[in-house]
Amino acid sequence: MNKLSRGNRDKAQRFIAITGASERVALQALKASDWYLEGAIDVFYSQPQVQQSSTDSRHLEKLYNRYKDPYADMILADGISTLCNDLMVDPQDIVMLVISWYMKAATMCEFSKQEFVGGLQSLGIDTLERFRERLPYIRSELSDNQKFKEIYIFTFDWAKEKGQKSLALDTAIGMWQLLFAEKKWPLVDHWCQFLQEKHNKAISRDTWSQLLEFATGVDPGLSNYDADGAWPYLIDEFVEYLTENAMVQKGRGKKL
Repeated sequence: MNKLSRGNRDKAQRFIAITGASERVALQALKASDWYLEGAIDVFYSQPQVQQSSTDSRHLEKLYNRYKDPYADMILADGISTLCNDLMVDPQDIVMLVISWYMKAATMCEFSKQEFVGGLQSLGIDTLERFRERLPYIRSELSDNQKFKEIYIFTFDWAKEKGQKSLALDTAIGMWQLLFAEKKWPLVDHWCQFLQEKHNKAISRDTWSQLLEFATGVDPGLSNYDADGAWPYLIDEFVEYLTENAMVQKGRGKKL
């Protein structure tokens, strides 16, 4: 690195500080992006094989063993609680959902060894320090509309009970409140209230998926809501509930 110009040396050092990658990986990424730092970082995070090459399998094994359940070859609720303490995040923080998405976790509050190690490799993480450094980046995925949609769809299978086709209502409401606190959907509280008053049943996959389309595509005043559209009956009933209870003034946004 001493042969580099001062400007390029500074970029390499900043790349390493941000990504935790090795000097070799930093120089490869920067050269490939013609020494454009932001471009090099984008390349690093979009190519999992590059990140995997920058992690140490021994460190990953040590991390996994720190959180692994003493009686099962996987990380369970107690281990995840310890991980949250180490990361200094609340277990209810949505960043833990995004981490589970990165790990392709099959079930809430569980990480298999393959899920945990594979997820950390894809993020270029092999130490707690790197994990903490990555948290802002992991959280920022929620700001990307396509990534948010992927995380939202992932949540249904992740949060439902094993062997069940539908998502328990209480769990669904908790997940919607968590997710739409990020997406700022003004009608989320009305939606949850409606379900508790009028539905009180488990949520189907179709309803779960279609609600995101409704929340992001229909304005809160319902001015562009198409009653003849192919919405699940539950969403149609929700619209009726809103108008009958004067919770919105059509075309004027949410009534305060």
